This record gives sequence, structure tokens and C-alpha cells, in this order.
Amino acid sequence: MEDPAVANPAQPDYPQHWEADVLLRDGGTARIRPITPDDAGRLVEFYEQVSDQSKYFRFFAPYPRLSDKDVRRFTHHDFVNRVGLAVVVRDHFIATVRYDRIDAEGRPSEHGTDAEVAFLVQDAHQGRGVASALLEHIAAVAQERGIRRFQAEVLPENRKMVKVFTDAGYTQRRSFTDGVVHLEFDLEQTDRSLAVMRAREHRAEARSVQRLLTPRSVAVIGVSRNPQTVGRALLRDLLGSFDTEFASRYEPEHAPRAVYAVNRGAPPGTELDGVPVHRSILDIPGPVDLAVIAVPESAVPAAVAECGAHGVQGLVVVTAGYAETGPEGRGRQRALVRQARAAGMRVIGPNAFGLINTDPDRPLNASLAPHLPDRGGFGIFCQSGAIGVALLEAAHRRGLGVSSFASVGNRSDVSGNDFLQYWAEDDATEVVLLYLESFGNPRKFTRIARRLAAAKPVVVVKGARHTGSLPPGHAVPATATGLRDATVDALFEQAGVTRVATITELFDTGELLAQQPLPPGDRVAVVGNSDSLGLLTYDACLSAGLRPCTPVDLTTAATGENFRIALDVALSDPAVDAVIAVAIPPIGTSAHAFMGGRLAGPDDPEMGSDDPEMGSDDPEIATALLEAGERARELGKPLVLAHLALTDLPTRLRPGGIPAYAAPERAVRALAHAVHYAQWRRRTAEAEETARVPELDRIDEPGARALVEAALSTRAATAARTQPGGARITLPDAEARALLARYGIDVSPTLPAPDEEAAVRAADQLGYPVALKATAPHLRHRPDLGSVRLDLTGEPGLRRAHRELDALLGGAAGAELVVQQLAPRGVDTVIGATVDPAVGAILSFGLAGAPAELLGDVAHRLVPATDQDVAGLIREVRAAPLLFGWRGAEAVDTDALEELLLRVSQLVDDVPEIASVDLEPVVVAPHGLAILGARVRVAPLPVRSDLGPRAMSTL
Repeated sequence: MEDPAVANPAQPDYPQHWEADVLLRDGGTARIRPITPDDAGRLVEFYEQVSDQSKYFRFFAPYPRLSDKDVRRFTHHDFVNRVGLAVVVRDHFIATVRYDRIDAEGRPSEHGTDAEVAFLVQDAHQGRGVASALLEHIAAVAQERGIRRFQAEVLPENRKMVKVFTDAGYTQRRSFTDGVVHLEFDLEQTDRSLAVMRAREHRAEARSVQRLLTPRSVAVIGVSRNPQTVGRALLRDLLGSFDTEFASRYEPEHAPRAVYAVNRGAPPGTELDGVPVHRSILDIPGPVDLAVIAVPESAVPAAVAECGAHGVQGLVVVTAGYAETGPEGRGRQRALVRQARAAGMRVIGPNAFGLINTDPDRPLNASLAPHLPDRGGFGIFCQSGAIGVALLEAAHRRGLGVSSFASVGNRSDVSGNDFLQYWAEDDATEVVLLYLESFGNPRKFTRIARRLAAAKPVVVVKGARHTGSLPPGHAVPATATGLRDATVDALFEQAGVTRVATITELFDTGELLAQQPLPPGDRVAVVGNSDSLGLLTYDACLSAGLRPCTPVDLTTAATGENFRIALDVALSDPAVDAVIAVAIPPIGTSAHAFMGGRLAGPDDPEMGSDDPEMGSDDPEIATALLEAGERARELGKPLVLAHLALTDLPTRLRPGGIPAYAAPERAVRALAHAVHYAQWRRRTAEAEETARVPELDRIDEPGARALVEAALSTRAATAARTQPGGARITLPDAEARALLARYGIDVSPTLPAPDEEAAVRAADQLGYPVALKATAPHLRHRPDLGSVRLDLTGEPGLRRAHRELDALLGGAAGAELVVQQLAPRGVDTVIGATVDPAVGAILSFGLAGAPAELLGDVAHRLVPATDQDVAGLIREVRAAPLLFGWRGAEAVDTDALEELLLRVSQLVDDVPEIASVDLEPVVVAPHGLAILGARVRVAPLPVRSDLGPRAMSTL
């Protein structure tokens, strides 16, 4: 089906990449695209619906209609010096913007760097953020065409338009002449303009999800007489959520909530489950906010078209047969999203399980779940329907309530990022649980999740940890399909996201974070009635990086009073940050009896069931734990229970919000995640006040850019662009050293030594002592092959070493021998920075050799890194003690190491064409450091999408 919102112009220079779907302030969608000659009719129709006042504000005079000359001028553009963009909804213009390039005197020009800009927005769509979105896109277009500044003239009465310009955050100047406000503003992004853009994005995405979760009316399209069909099940589930004791409380000043059923083949007068069935959504007399589509894939386009014509705001498409089936299905999925967005609708799905909202004032079950879950503080998002069922079942089994739930299937439009934006604003959501199988926009996820995690815990299970496989049907850019798991960990770490391995661990951790205070530290008291269980808990704490106190054993005969006293002592101890109570059935009491050589529990048929004292736990212990839980909250310390064979105790503790785990390892893992998250919260709050990117000396950004541009203009770089995998080229050593030197990164010089005489000359030039080493790719960084000779203090030793390596490595020329001045003794490290188009630049650090290469002991941070980031980076690797004087060795110069990391971070951040930097080895001595090897690769990378104008994904 042809998308009417796409211009498909005849002119070959049409800039297709300027087209974009955008979210408006109210959560609706629209398409921004260039205006072409084919739009003459649309422009005239648009202008006729603009009020006389808006026309006057645009042209500074009465202008009731457009002449043929006007229509031609406003629809014919060269897309360089004259550009017009339109906002399109349902194939109708709702707003336009145009710029004309001018010279310093304000005359039309083909070479000036200024342009006049003017907007016109239909009155019915003013206040939706249309002009703000248009300004972002026309500014990006102008910058692409070499324009650096916009000028605009606005009547003082046109306060809305003046506000659009002034609120955008650009550097601007204002003057007032002849009754007109003259505005000039630079188009270079500023911190404020970027913050404004992201705040608008946040509001629009949050609002779009809110509209999906709180519809006043819902239609199920594809309802069948067969009660076993998906459509019929959806209708029943929806009626169950609408027909509640709360339904009448929903916005009483408006019309009551309504459910509609649609089946194209239904005879007139048909009712199903008490709901009249319409043959088309167009036959429904009132508005429909949300449509749930459960028709065969071939019938979906027609259903979507009718929804758009009826003014539906959102779609839940449970129909399968799209991208999960292969390339043809992916094409159908893209067409579905284009069609929906062109009509102003957002899409959950296709292949979706559905949406749930438990708000008692506006409950919604637009899903295949047969019942609404209990009300609670968990916001849950997943992509797989099967996982969605498992998550809802796990929440129900544990007695945990849900605020809202989404299982979005192929995630073609609405994504986890949208729900994160919504949950950041939703007071009912206290903890966010995510099951992610892929990333659509990792860079954006990190930015949004970091802001959310500063206020609410975000716990994630990320599938495909080892394989990196992409589930069928998921819309993911090519740049995001191969994210290494270490990169994902770095994203989560800096965003404050808690990563867990299983669904059980997801709820274990979420329950603790939702019901207990965040621990103020990592010191843990272990108190209970089992010495063995206490020791297991103690060992688990050590393995998790916690600092446990010696367990307090109350013995198996402990009473509730014993627990109460011991827990109060532990909680009152200023050296304790959290308490784990451990409990087993009190052997020797009425909970167990010894019968005929075996232990009998309360459920044993021979014990009978009439004794009110019988149970799988002692109620007094439960009472003691509940009292301790209140005390723990007062002190701001978490209290959890690890137990064995106590089936009733967790239920008794549930009203007091004390998490109970049927294994000590589970309790410790959940507590360790809470400790780590609390530490991140404290670090983040402190970093906002103290962290900085220091001003470094010896920084020559223009010089570095010139070197990179020269490298990318070479014939080799041109040839590399045609190679599979992109255009990354490795700079020659001399060019790499020169580039790094522009940022104060000095690489120890090397001189070639193809023969003995050249080696001697090189050593004389550099000065003894020297090192002789092989630099051929197959020998580089392989001292285990004997390819390096150190501590050469004179000519005889150097000649002897050269002869040895020449014989050992099959010739000096093939081994590419070089002479280098000997570095001071220290710890060999490796520093790297790699630009991932999906994530951005990532800074890495590890100790050279086996720790990094064999054991993967490497830490990562996103760029730009602050002083606190790099300080944490070098301390995060497991081999970090070697830097700080392990076993009596002298500590090395970590200040110099941190400065080097900051310089590398700033280099790749300032010059995005640098694709990677590898420094190995970097020998860190007690005083200073030496960089013995460096490799730099460059590439004409695409513009970072997260810094451009707001646009929805087009996958």
C-alpha cells in the first residue's frame, strides 16, 4: 500500500533523509517532510483552514488566499537555498516552515550563511508543539546546507511564535525596529537547546503511553462467535477490566467508558458477551481512543485505515505474521507502522500480548491475560508474550502488585524507552522490571534509564547474554545487533540499571527494592536459629562482595523472644547496614515430631490436623520478624529472611513487606543488588555536585581535526569506503603519534631496525638503555614468543640481541624490528576507546596480557568520562591491587593514568571521526607513565542520531 504521507517526488535531488515521524506534545504522531510541487493542492487546502489572524501574523498584512504565484513559490524549492517542510497528518498539511538563504545585506544568496525563516501552523493544531518540532528539523536541514544562523521577523502580538524561538535554547539576539521584533539565533546546539529538546521528547513520549493506557473507549476488531478465538478472549478480558466497581468513578464529568466489538461479517443486530457488534469501526457512533486488532494479517491494512479515518489514537496489534516470518513480513511491518503514524496513531506490536493498567480509576486489560493483576508498584515491560505470561504469574504467586504492564511483541513502534519515559512520571510506579531481548536505541535507553534510576529502581533481565542472537521480528538497527555483552554491562552500570540473570532473580531483587529501605552500606548482620544456614549466608555474602559480620546463632530452640532481642541488637548496631534473618523449622517443638525413625511434619497424616499449634513455623517468630521490620524501616536498614522448609512464614510476613527467600543465596543476591544500586545513587548524587571533566592543557582540537580530515581525504580512505564493513582505516604509526600528540598523549618514539647498523644508529639517536622488539602484526604484544629484548645498555648487547631476534623470528625485515627507549619499570596496562554507532564512544581499561586477554578483566565507561568515572574505571578491574602496592610493591602513578584516560576520552568525544584508539602497553611507573604502542583508526562516521532533531524510529 502506498503511504500518502510520503511525497515520492520526481526530482532526483529530493532529500529523502529529511523525512521523519515525530511525536507531538499531546502524544499524537505526525510526519515531517519536504514540500514538493505535488503538494500544491494540499497547500491551498491547508491555507484555507488557517484563521485570518494567523495569516496576518505570517504576512504582516491581510492575506485571505494564496495566488498561483504564491503556490508555486511555496512548493518549488531547490533544497539548498530555499527549503520548505510540512507537518502531515492523514495526508493533510497542519503546519509549514520555509527558509530562504540570504547574504549579509539580507538579499537572496547562494553562498550566505544566514537564512530567513517563517512558520505557519493551523489554529486547530497550535499548542501541540508542532512549531517546536518543525524548528528542530528545519535547523538541522539548514546546518546540513551550510547555514549557521536563522533570522526571523515576528509581530509583537504573535507571542506564541516569539515563545517558540525564545524557548528553543539557541544563542540568540533580539531587536525591535519599526514595530517588528527581529530575532537572530545561531543554529549550533547548546547545552540548553539540547536539554529543551530532550525535555520535550520526554513529555511527548510519556503522554503517548498515557493515552494508550487510559482510553475512554476501546474497540476490539476481529471478534468472533467462537468463544475460543483470540478476538473473543480479548473482548472478555477487556469487559472484565471495564466492568468493575471502579468503572463508574472514571472521569464522571465525561461520557462513561465504552467497549465496542467489530466483525466485518457480523449480521445486523449481533451481540457478543452483551456488546453490540459493528461491521466497521466507522459505524461506531462515538469516538474510539484505542483499537485492539485481532484479524488475519491480510485484513490488518484495511482495519488500520478505518481506525485512522475514525480518529483512533492508538493500536494494539496482536496479529502475527510480520517481521518474525522473514524479510517480506518485515516489509509488511514497516508499512503498518508508516500507515498508523501517518494517521496520528501509535502501535503496540504487532504480535503483541497486550497492555494492562491497574489504576482503580481507569482499569484496562487490553491483553490476553484473563484477569487484571493486583494493584501495586511494579511497572513491567517485556517483548515476548510467553515471558509476559511468566512475569504476571510470578507477580501473582508472590502477592506483588502491578501498576502497568506491556508486552509489545515485535516492538515496531512503542518501545521500552517510551514506557521508561512514562514510568518516570507515574507516581503509582515504584520499581521498573524489564525483560529485554534487544535494543532499538541503546544510547537513548542509557540516557532515559539513568534519569529514571536516579529516582526509581530499574531491574533488567537481558536475554541472549552469550549468543547475542536477535529474536525473530525485533526491529533493531544494524549497528545495535552486535552489541557485546561487556558493552551492555557498561550501559547498565552507568545508567544505574540493575542487571540480573533470571526471572526469579528479577522478582527477588524487585521485591526487596520495593518493600525495604535502600541499605546505607555493605555491612551485613546474619541472625538466626541455624548455625549451618548462617554460615551458608555468610559465605554467600563474601562471594557477593558484601561485608558480613560473624553470624549470630540462636540455636534451633530459639523462641520468638530470642529472635526479637537478637534482631533489635543487630539493627541498632551502627556497624550494621542490613540484616539477614535465617530460619529453619524449630526442631523439637510441635512443628516436627520424630516418628518411627523419621521426621514428621505438620502435614503428615499420622499427626492429624486439629492442633491449632501445628504449622510449618512458629507464629511467635513471625511476630518478632514483623516487629523488627518496623524497627528496620525506622532506622533505614533493610531486613530480609532466608529460610528452609517454612511454607507459612513468608505468607505471615507479607503484610509487613519483609521479603522471604527459600535459599540464602537468593536473599544475598537480592541484597547485593540493592547495595550496589544504593551506592550508585549516592555516587550519582555526589557526582552531580563534584564530578567534572577537567580542563586539560596541550589540547589542539583544530589541529587534530585537520589531521583526521587529511587522512580521510586520501586515496586509501576513499578505497576503504567501498569495502564491506565500512570505511575504517588504520593510520600509519607516524600519523597516529602526531594525532595523539595534539591531545597531549605522547607515544614513546620508535625507529626501524631492519639491520644491525640501523639498530645502532637508532639507539644512538634515542639514547641508551633501549629495547628491541618486533612490531609485525603477528608478533606485536607477544613477549611470550621471545620477540622483545630489554635493558640493552650498549652497542655490543644491542648487536647480539638483533642477531638473536633475526634468527629466531625469521628475519629482521619480516619481524619489523624497531628500537625504542627503555620505559621505566611499572605495571603494564592497556587503554582503548571504541566508537559504537549504536552506543557512542566507550572507554576501556585493563592490565595488559593475561588479565585482559585471557580473563576478560576489562572495565568500561561511556564517553565523555568525568574525573570520577576514570577513578572508578581503574579501580574496577579485579587486578587493580597491582596498581596500589600489592604485596609490598611500590604503588604506581594512578594520577598520571587517570589524566591519560581523560585525554583519550576527550579526543574521541571531540573528534567523532576517530573510530578507535588502542594504547598498549601503557607502562605505569611509580612516577609517570610511558606509552609504548598506539593504533588509531578513523572513519567518516554518521552524525550521532541522539543529538539530532527529535524523530521516531524508522526501522
